[in-house]
Amino acid sequence: MLVISLLLNIAVLIPVVTVLLLSTRRGIDTRERFPWGARTPARDILLAIYIAILTASIALLAVVAAAGPAVAVDAAAVSLFAVQIVYKVLTAMTVRDALRNPVVLSNLGIAAVHGVTVATLVPALLG
Repeated sequence: MLVISLLLNIAVLIPVVTVLLLSTRRGIDTRERFPWGARTPARDILLAIYIAILTASIALLAVVAAAGPAVAVDAAAVSLFAVQIVYKVLTAMTVRDALRNPVVLSNLGIAAVHGVTVATLVPALLG
């Protein structure tokens, strides 16, 4: 499950980060086409968070590929996924019309996958 969750992060975040970066750099108005809305400081902060999560996911996947699973890698991954689970579930409570928002719906699906991953990793860490 660890590799699945890391690959899911990468697969989702590469296109999202690309769209946000291109629309930011080219001044494209995304209000009509994308659920992130127009460029604002809040959206730019979200982009920075997405880039950080993408970078951490790539780094963790590289370590797993090079050295295999290890307790330190599992602990780092659980920390990353726990933060993601919290913020993704909170979007359902903080975004207006949350269950109609595609970002919120995808957040909840990703949080569910990461929840399964954390549930499979934590027993060995506490073991």
